[in-house]
Amino acid sequence: MDNRMAVREFLASRRAKITPEMAGLTFVHGRRRVPGLRREEVAMLAGVSVDYYTKLERGNLAGTSESVLDAIARALKLDDSEREHLYNLARAAGPSARTRQRPLQSGTVRPTLQFMLDSITTSPAIIGNHYMDIVAANQLGYALYSEMYRGSTRPANHSRFIFLDPTARDFYPDWELAANTNVALLRTQSGRNPFDKRLADLVGELSMRSEDFRKRWAAHNVRRHHAGIKVFRHPVVGELELAYESMELAMDPGFSLIIYPAIPGSPSDERLRLLASWAATERIQDLAGAPQGA
Repeated sequence: MDNRMAVREFLASRRAKITPEMAGLTFVHGRRRVPGLRREEVAMLAGVSVDYYTKLERGNLAGTSESVLDAIARALKLDDSEREHLYNLARAAGPSARTRQRPLQSGTVRPTLQFMLDSITTSPAIIGNHYMDIVAANQLGYALYSEMYRGSTRPANHSRFIFLDPTARDFYPDWELAANTNVALLRTQSGRNPFDKRLADLVGELSMRSEDFRKRWAAHNVRRHHAGIKVFRHPVVGELELAYESMELAMDPGFSLIIYPAIPGSPSDERLRLLASWAATERIQDLAGAPQGA
């Protein structure tokens, strides 16, 4: 088992997105059989031979120098996330990739992390892993994602919810954005850990059960996801527009802390207060099941 297919499909998909005009090449008249650049055009732009680039696009990235990877990234106009993904694919292609990869945590959190979550009382806060599980949350975090806990599967999983639960299309006003982002994050993680069986099993399950997921997985899009704005349509309090900040936990590889504050004084701030009251009344943390990290 190796990552050559992922390398082939990623490079071919990025090449297909770049037209000669976008690359600054003089247009060659006549019918083109490919939607984007030809391999020989990428090779010329990157300053490598056609044979060498063809070898790389066939999936043989092992041992490729940083200067060549940078040249290919420039030729294909990769953004920062795509460039990082290309480097991850190259590292994973090395002969010692399996032994180099650190195992990712996926289950319970340390008690002190749960204490930290519980000390955050005015904003939803969760700890997630690279498999898109919610492994721990504060009371508002459980309340925000209460729809995800309606089923019996634990831990709650963003990917399964988005692609397999019809209520997700109501919960996310822009479901397309949520779906695209979720798959791009999974694809990014697969580049870092191509030999992760649990991740492969999740991708396989979603591919079997969701055409929407299969279509997006085949696009090979990747992205970073550290900060921004998310909009939710909560069944109890209505629309919530929340900022989010995501921070990887250095002492707990594979875990990230995500906090969702509202702008003070905004309608969403008031709705978060209503959500907190509802959560306390309904004991939503109990309805969600025992905290995954408790």
